[in-house]
Amino acid sequence: MNNNNFRFWVLVTIVAISGFSQGMLLPLIAVIFEKGGVSSSLNGLNATALYMGILLVSPFMEAPLRKYGYKPTIIIGGGIVVCALALFPLWKSFWFWFCLRALIGIGDHALHFATQTWITSSSPSEKRGRNISLYGLFFGIGFASGPLMTPLVDINQALPFIVSSILCLVGWVFVFTLKNEFPEQEVEINSFFNTIKRFRKTMKYGWVAFLPPFCYGFLESSLNGSFPVYALRSDIDVTSVSLVLTAFAIGSIITQLPLGVLSDQYGRRNILMIVLLLGFLTFSAASIFEQSFIGLFVTVLLSGMVVGSTFSLGISYMTDLVPKNLLATGNLLCGIFFSLGSLSGPIIGGLFIQFFERISFFYIISTMLLFLSIVIYVFGKKTFSIAEQHQS
Repeated sequence: MNNNNFRFWVLVTIVAISGFSQGMLLPLIAVIFEKGGVSSSLNGLNATALYMGILLVSPFMEAPLRKYGYKPTIIIGGGIVVCALALFPLWKSFWFWFCLRALIGIGDHALHFATQTWITSSSPSEKRGRNISLYGLFFGIGFASGPLMTPLVDINQALPFIVSSILCLVGWVFVFTLKNEFPEQEVEINSFFNTIKRFRKTMKYGWVAFLPPFCYGFLESSLNGSFPVYALRSDIDVTSVSLVLTAFAIGSIITQLPLGVLSDQYGRRNILMIVLLLGFLTFSAASIFEQSFIGLFVTVLLSGMVVGSTFSLGISYMTDLVPKNLLATGNLLCGIFFSLGSLSGPIIGGLFIQFFERISFFYIISTMLLFLSIVIYVFGKKTFSIAEQHQS
């Protein structure tokens, strides 16, 4: 195995472990708080801490990456995540856990921002969709495994946190074996104001590509943070909740790589429009069959198969639209939009559950997917034409 392949597999492995910790935390803490009598809106607020951490650190992330390189950024991010996970069992407190989740958001964002940029900048265009899909696939495998830790809370509340912190530590150690590299540099000084300038320039060419990460963030956080509350209030047991959430993640694993390869052949925009429209149909079906465990499991599995690749397809689409010297900024904006979606998901989901008890939770997700497919159909081609003119 050559150095490039070894680096790639180390990066996607640590992303898988990060996905495991994220997939575990959302439903686990939602269930702990629900059983502890915390309201659904406060439950949702606590889930947003991770994404607040991401948004807080995002404007300051690009300059250190350009100055110190990929490896130190990943090491610092991974170290923060390991320490924060290990601290959860020390004190069960709403605001203490809120701060720890914010720290995990900061660490995870550093880790994902560096790995995404490293993979996208080093991948040839004909294999970009495949490589980003493998990135998404490994994250999905980790995320799918995470909710399976939720039933362990009945054995010992600290056990899931301990398992997750140990796994993150093991993956973190392997990053030290990699040779450091740097993103493509620009002549201008990497100040905060130049970062904002690059944000504006990148938004001009690739804004439509940032909507799929936003949508996926909303979908993922509301499904994992708010659905457990909705399900428990609908008399669905904890084990069934964890299996349904795992079904979505398994669905995304099944089709992640095939959809990435198809996007290389038929275009990111075309594949995105199709999967978003199919996602609207499958989540609408989930609202009909939610009283049946088998029906809910199957419809959520199908939903994962069609929209579980939305984030990785959005990253690949962004890479098609922006100049190479703005790839780091583009990856950063993908993370920011994902965080904005993730931030709004549990809040809107929690309020929806609290005030619209007779309406299915899945209608929020299906409506957003339909809206986004229309936006990409109307504006996606025009945006791609602008980017082509810039790069020609």
